[in-house]
Amino acid sequence: MSQPTVLIISDETDFAPSIIARWQTERTAPAFQHTTTQAWDPALIAAADVAIVVAARAGHLPQIFAALESAAKPTLYLARGSDQVSQLRSAHPRLILLREHEGCVETLVLMATEIVRRIEATNRARRAEQALADSEAHATLGRYMLEMRHSFNNALTSVLGNSELLLLEPGAFSADVRDQLATIHSMALRIHDMLQRLTSLEVEMKFAVKSQPENPVPSPTLVASRRP
Repeated sequence: MSQPTVLIISDETDFAPSIIARWQTERTAPAFQHTTTQAWDPALIAAADVAIVVAARAGHLPQIFAALESAAKPTLYLARGSDQVSQLRSAHPRLILLREHEGCVETLVLMATEIVRRIEATNRARRAEQALADSEAHATLGRYMLEMRHSFNNALTSVLGNSELLLLEPGAFSADVRDQLATIHSMALRIHDMLQRLTSLEVEMKFAVKSQPENPVPSPTLVASRRP
């Protein structure tokens, strides 16, 4: 699983190090990218999961917020006393605004940590759903192949039988035709072997299902943990 990345946009030299230092006291910390408004590049958004903006030049904020919103990146903005909070909230409704106060770095890290956790949980759920969909597709294909194997066997028996009958008449065909018949016969035998393996697999799967106990006995450790 790839490590989440937090993009910090700040023109204040001490802010990013303080956020990173505080976050690294947590049990898990994300990767960090730090940039200023002068060095701002929209390409940085692609690798980021969350953005934190503070002490940025006001003239650059609309462009930065618009790019982050377009990419659907959760963005936390630490508003200073002179910032027009109401205007920012109206122009960027998805922006998470925080007022600067004592201990705001702690609040900012806790909120961003929760956002990262939710993103990771959502990504895990999506991967699980995709894995389940893939498994169901494979299971459907497997059931279809098992259901159709009798038809395959009938067609294969015809191909094998006719090719063998033709090969029993050595003088009826040229050497090239006999080689082609031998190839058809050989490939038919290979297909027959594959079908036999499918049949064996079905038998093994049914045996495994029957072997599972309907009411499994809990382990001694589990029993002991349930005792009052």
